[in-house]
Parts: sequence; structure tokens; C-alpha cells
Amino acid sequence: MSYTRFAIYYLPPEGALADFGAAWLGWDCVSARDSIPQDVPGLHDVTMTQRKYGFHGTLKPPFRLAEGTDVSGLQDAVSQMAAACAPALSDGLALTALGRFLALTPVGDTSGIARVAATCVEALDAFRAPPDEPELERRRKARLSDRQEALLQRWGYPYVMEEFRFHLTLTGRLPVDEIDHWKELAQVHLPSLPAPFVMNEVGLVGEREDGRFELIQRYTLAG
Repeated sequence: MSYTRFAIYYLPPEGALADFGAAWLGWDCVSARDSIPQDVPGLHDVTMTQRKYGFHGTLKPPFRLAEGTDVSGLQDAVSQMAAACAPALSDGLALTALGRFLALTPVGDTSGIARVAATCVEALDAFRAPPDEPELERRRKARLSDRQEALLQRWGYPYVMEEFRFHLTLTGRLPVDEIDHWKELAQVHLPSLPAPFVMNEVGLVGEREDGRFELIQRYTLAG
């Protein structure tokens, strides 16, 4: 399989939460197949943007491979990184409205999750091709702060390091007057959320030619 971009995701392990996410979004990036969707009117429309990524939490944002690097070398680097990186733990997950989209976010101390994400960003940076001008311009439309602009220049993405906030996205941007409605619907369909929430593995994913992301390999955090 040929991939246009790569990323490091947190992907829930096999179980109720992973099954919910695949059905809610309609794409299972672990098995790389369409899922039988939840029977919720309007769900297809509010998840359209997120569907191609699958149910995940981003740790290292999507990137193109740098010149002189290859997938095999990236896989080796992820393996080495994971072997040296300790797992992370928070009190649990909660359904949250982040601005105008819904996501599951960690409850309690998130410093360990932030550490894992920063490790992924930094340790694999040699494999990241720099963003081109159209990508930079697209990011800057969000009116970045000076610090976010500096992070964009250094790491290719403005919401990393201290600007990072871990989340498993459930919807796209919602009309303000529909946020509570969709939050109630999501709550009805959610399984029991993990408490504590344990991040003990990461996944290398690739973007296929059709724009959808799929799992290439999972790696255990063993540091």
C-alpha cells in the first residue's frame, strides 16, 4: 500500500469504545473498512470531515516523508521511540464540547499524555517534510498566536508541545444551537468510558490515495 502522509495516533484497543467510534464515524481505520453506521439522523453530515481519519487521538499530526527517508526507517524509529517511552495515565475520559465540536477528552492530570505526544513529535521529526506554502497559509487562517506561529515553523503544526490538547474527535464544527442536541445523542450511544484512561500504545497510520487513514502497526509504550 502506498501512503501520501503518515501520523501517530492513539487508537483505543479492541473493545466497546473502539466499536463505538468506528460505528459513530462510519470508518474503522484499524480494520481499514467502512463500518455499519449508528442509526442517528444527521450523523453522516456532522461526521463527514472526521470520517477519513477514523476514531483516534492525534499524537503526531499528519506529515509527508522527508526527502531521503522511507517507511521502513520510520517504522524502526517509531519502534525505538515506543520502547523508550513510558505509558501515560489520567483519571478517565469525558464527553466535552471543544469550541463547536465534540470530543472525548482526558480527565485529571494530563501531563503524561502531553509527554507522550511531545516525544512523538520530537523523536520522529527527522522524517517530517516541511510544510509547503499553501499548508502554512491554511494554518495561519486560524489567527495563530506568536507562540503557535513559532511552533508551526519549528514542528510543522501550531498545536503541539504546550499548545497540545489531547482529544478523540466525534464531530465536525456544529451550529451553536445544535451542540447540546448532539452532546445528548452522543451520550446516549457512548459505552462506559475508561476510568482510569491508560495510554500504553501508539499507532503508526498512513493516509491512502483515497484520503482515508488506516493503521499500519501498533507499538507498545515500554519505557
